[in-house]
Amino acid sequence: MNTEEMKKLVAKEALKYIEDDMIVGLGTGSTTAYFIKMLGKMIMNEELFDVYGLPTSYQARILALESGVPVVSLDEVDAIDIAVDGADEVDPHLNLIKGRGAALTMEKIIEYRAGTFLVLVDGSKLVEYLGQKMPVPIEVIPAAWRVIKEELEVFNATAELRMGVKKDGPVVTDNGNFILDAKFERIEDPLDLEIELNNIPGVVENGIFADIADIVLVGTKEGVKKLER
Repeated sequence: MNTEEMKKLVAKEALKYIEDDMIVGLGTGSTTAYFIKMLGKMIMNEELFDVYGLPTSYQARILALESGVPVVSLDEVDAIDIAVDGADEVDPHLNLIKGRGAALTMEKIIEYRAGTFLVLVDGSKLVEYLGQKMPVPIEVIPAAWRVIKEELEVFNATAELRMGVKKDGPVVTDNGNFILDAKFERIEDPLDLEIELNNIPGVVENGIFADIADIVLVGTKEGVKKLER
């Protein structure tokens, strides 16, 4: 079973958590894209009723509409029943690094408020500690990116401005900001670092999601493994 098959497997398993009359937070990324397409098919086939998607990005919104998932905005809902999203790293305590899709701010806003936050990954995303493989994405005000990059040296981190693909210049988020990818030697206390990074003036949000995930579904060659906090 290859990686794409594992992604489809966990996306299909995630559908078991969706019920009628739910508001579902829709994450951004390749694994969640499979989930959105499958969810749309269930809605179109009338296997689910009165289910609405709350997208975390323009990409998720466009895909939801194309797939037949009716969408709502954050100010239209009183509660979010469940949010479904991927992750770039998952540690043994279910702390996450997210943000390779540059949608981390809205992802955190929605997933923090969800009754259940369900994370979909393949086995390669499991790590011994956060920062083992991936940098921490940090969304920053464009005018401040250089001074924030310098300030991150206090944390023994090396940061690079994320540059665009198929466009000139840096990646620009849905919020009109830049992304710094900060590589830390080892993140010992994810929650503490998450708070400290957000206290830097000019930082909008960072990609450490500590103490938020409720369930992680892991795609493996043997099937889907369920991890719970």
